[in-house]
Amino acid sequence: MTIDQLLDEGAPPVIAILRGISPREAVEIGTVLIGAGIRMIEVPLNSPEPFASITALQEAFGDCALIGAGTVLDGSSVDRLAATGADLLVAPNTDAQVVARGIGHGLEVLPGFLTPSEAFAAIEAGARKLKLFPASAVGPAYLSAIREVLPAKVAVWAVGGVDAGNIRDWLAAGAQGVALGGALYRPGRSAAEVRAGAERIIAALKG
Repeated sequence: MTIDQLLDEGAPPVIAILRGISPREAVEIGTVLIGAGIRMIEVPLNSPEPFASITALQEAFGDCALIGAGTVLDGSSVDRLAATGADLLVAPNTDAQVVARGIGHGLEVLPGFLTPSEAFAAIEAGARKLKLFPASAVGPAYLSAIREVLPAKVAVWAVGGVDAGNIRDWLAAGAQGVALGGALYRPGRSAAEVRAGAERIIAALKG
């Protein structure tokens, strides 16, 4: 499953970042997110037992959602991610070897960039979707400017500081989508609170 396939099906352009989630709560949180309409979920690898959470989410929702890992920094992590059957690889940086290895496994790869040089390095490595991070440090106007020099076929996702109050600004600036962490999930937040946050994001998208 790919991002473009989900977007073509009408899924909202939102990746939920579950940083700090534990395997025992992963499926419960995934259930409320998908119930609210969010069908892309990332578990950062600096979470407790991240591959266990990713495996549980993939087994539960892999037929209807795009599941994967964030903060992927090395080749061995790429291999472990691919072994779970999940399809999404997100990184905070641009590492050509990580990008190439992910593509080799058939994963949907979103390497992180901040500067034009990093963006073009990621594209040279084979990436066709990029993660602008930290997006809050530069703002939507920066994205608008950088979109003018990036190839039209390369999509950009805004990550870092995105919430219900600014999500439409990022999309208007040219982002294909956004990824949200604290606006949706933090360790200790209940499933009901996560559902409420997800519903706020979906409502904001609809305007």
